[in-house]
Amino acid sequence: MYTIDPRPAAGAEPQTSTAPRLRRLRLVGPAFVAAIAYVDPGNVATNVTAGARYGYLLVWVVVAANLMACLVQYLSAKLGLVTGQSLPEALRDRMSRAGRLAYWAQAELVAMATDLAEVLGGAIALYLLFDLPLLVGGLITGLVSTALLALRSRRGQRSFERVVIGLLAVIALGFAAGLFVAPASAAGTANGFVPRFDGADSVLLAAGMLGATVMPHVVHLHSALARDRHGRQEGERRRRLLSATKYDVGMAMLVAGAVNLAMLLLAATALRGTGTGGSLEGVHAAIGARLGGAVALLFAVGLLASGLASTAVGCYAGAAIMGGLLRRRIPLVVRRVITLLPALAMLAAGADPTRALILSQVVLSFGIPFALVPLVILTSRRTVMGACANRRPVTVAAALVTAIVIALNLALVCLTATGTA
Repeated sequence: MYTIDPRPAAGAEPQTSTAPRLRRLRLVGPAFVAAIAYVDPGNVATNVTAGARYGYLLVWVVVAANLMACLVQYLSAKLGLVTGQSLPEALRDRMSRAGRLAYWAQAELVAMATDLAEVLGGAIALYLLFDLPLLVGGLITGLVSTALLALRSRRGQRSFERVVIGLLAVIALGFAAGLFVAPASAAGTANGFVPRFDGADSVLLAAGMLGATVMPHVVHLHSALARDRHGRQEGERRRRLLSATKYDVGMAMLVAGAVNLAMLLLAATALRGTGTGGSLEGVHAAIGARLGGAVALLFAVGLLASGLASTAVGCYAGAAIMGGLLRRRIPLVVRRVITLLPALAMLAAGADPTRALILSQVVLSFGIPFALVPLVILTSRRTVMGACANRRPVTVAAALVTAIVIALNLALVCLTATGTA
């Protein structure tokens, strides 16, 4: 059985690379793996709903969410490069045994909730493409994601990164193709950059888009990805790597942001006024009716790639969290089964996929503070980061982003509990 080793995998970037190599695109990769979380099926549903209901109104929310993601993911990568530890490992050394177990328990719950949304997305895509029952589609999604993780175990992190980047390209094509058939309004898009709302429902939807932006599992994972690729660095090489990491994060978040924006613009252009946006199946049908079968096919393919890539990354993150906190690694197949079972059980019970997606995001919300607060604190401490500790403006910005995201997620939890959402 394969296991995911949280230590640097075969193919990790050697620490003796010269400065010219640091400037090559070979350094790009870790942030693109993390970026998959920002284009997962949950994001698809939220962005398409925003465009279908409010047109270009919430374009500015996508942009704001992407800027927040850039800061958070860079801080995570920086922690791994400077300390040589992932975020879970850094927390392990500063927590009691009881604290570690409690922290791990909530992280595993969040991992299962993440997997639920992503497996559901893959299952829905396979239903749209091949009319497969959702349970069968969920099982296939789990098996393919296991194969992707086995590739990382056998061939190293670089091979895994290349496959994920390829899937990200498929996702981008699938969700942007419709804009070539029905281009978005330039004036409408530009007008959407002006922050404003249109009633309480648009405020709630914007809160969902912003609040669900930062996924706790990739905050943990990105620190491990950067560390595994480069190891702990010092001196001039560390400075150059941190600079290259900004480039990696910037490129990856630009792609993820562009894909999210394409989803919203596609819905604003083709689905506005159709009454769709409540389910991914309805969106697919409406796209087919408005833009043709080819565009609908590409949308379904993009959704499938989103589900496959995001569930593999989510399982990888769960392994990094367990290895970092508990110093334990379990066989890949066992971990895959543990996080897959809740999704399969829900599909077998005939649960409404859209409602299941909403509930999974509520569970995810509880994990946000446990990832963001420690990240901001640790990267701001000179005892941890030395000369690379966050400067005061960065700390203030990170604290503000953390407060906003936590507040929005708490609001969504309350609204969902009261039946308002």
